[in-house]
Amino acid sequence: MGFSQLPKATPSILFLVLLSCTCFTSTDAYDPLDPNGNITIKWDVISWTPDGYVAVVTMNNFLAFRHIPSPGWSMRWTWAKKEVIWNMVGGQATEQGDCSKFKGNIPHSCKKNPTVVDLLPGTPYNQQVANCCKGGVLTTLVQDPTKAAASFQVSVGRAGTTNRTVKLPKNFTLKAPGPGYTCGPAKIVRPTKFITPDKRRVTVALMTWKVVCTYSQFLVRKTPTCCVTLSSFHNNTVVPCPTCSCGCQRNSSRSRRCVNPGTPHLASNVTSSGTNNLSPLVQCTKHMCPTQVHWHVMRNSKKYWRVKVTVTNFSYRMNYSDWNLLVQHHNFNNRTQVFGFNYKLLALDAYTNDIAMLWGIKSRHNDILNQAGPKGNVQAELLFRKDKATFTFDKGWAFPRRIYFNGDICVMPPPDAYPF
Repeated sequence: MGFSQLPKATPSILFLVLLSCTCFTSTDAYDPLDPNGNITIKWDVISWTPDGYVAVVTMNNFLAFRHIPSPGWSMRWTWAKKEVIWNMVGGQATEQGDCSKFKGNIPHSCKKNPTVVDLLPGTPYNQQVANCCKGGVLTTLVQDPTKAAASFQVSVGRAGTTNRTVKLPKNFTLKAPGPGYTCGPAKIVRPTKFITPDKRRVTVALMTWKVVCTYSQFLVRKTPTCCVTLSSFHNNTVVPCPTCSCGCQRNSSRSRRCVNPGTPHLASNVTSSGTNNLSPLVQCTKHMCPTQVHWHVMRNSKKYWRVKVTVTNFSYRMNYSDWNLLVQHHNFNNRTQVFGFNYKLLALDAYTNDIAMLWGIKSRHNDILNQAGPKGNVQAELLFRKDKATFTFDKGWAFPRRIYFNGDICVMPPPDAYPF
């Protein structure tokens, strides 16, 4: 059947069809709201040594709205030959490996496939380099560009000592902090130029290669981690998250991945599991999502309309630090003021101006979304200026089209359930 032979669809059915087409495969790393987002790892060889080289390795977070939270990133690769790490500054290999063949000076790591992590805040200055020692935590460029990069220095031995004899490391993997990132091969690029602090001298790396890593939430888990509820002053209905949005309660309670709030000795059971444990333990709900975003249309006046946004944490093992919320709504280009959150309108391309990022304010102590409990939520209000040509309460116009929490897309209610 050709397109001309298809039956005509009503606007509501067409909306459902378009929504249902926003789907991904299990290995898809493409995000339509951040098509060029990635994490780039760059190696700059800055000097040669008798048996190898010294390189500065820099990781840049170019993902528009996904940051790296605690416990931070870890990077792994496989050496092309029999290289060893003599010394590191600003980072460390998690294992030394078998260095029994060495007499006298013992390398920092002899592993064929070392895993490297960032050093913690408070590291002595003689062990630091620029952009190191944040415990592996990186923000997005929007939230704080000064904290969106990480670096360490590595001295590599038993390697080539010229551009022609150095062999690039292989099989790069990145955990930030869990899975979800797919890294391509290392590729030699134009050497990096460095400008001295006084901007009077420029130096050039002896050799540079880079690795590009992309993210897919479907490689992390097969189910979402966030859902959206809706309500409005003009309708008594509160539209809940779809049942089993992030899993089903029956399956989760049997596997002890969810806990009812009234469970005896709840506090001792949760704290014994540790803080920011990646294994899920959430409050038992019908949607079974670790986080929930509620969009409530509060009031409507002649020139303005107001919305209250609430983010609730249902996880007993995660404090979400430096969290962010990405919201796509038609009226963001007429936004007047946001009360309670930081705000920035994102122009991701020449045609899109309806996407905004919201995140907490440190002085208000809402930059950390605490674990499930009385303090496990953050709230803000958004005041919009009306455009009489477009504003309406019909057909769900007052509600967002898409919402992301910490870079992962949230499950929206079906359009026919919106409080019209």
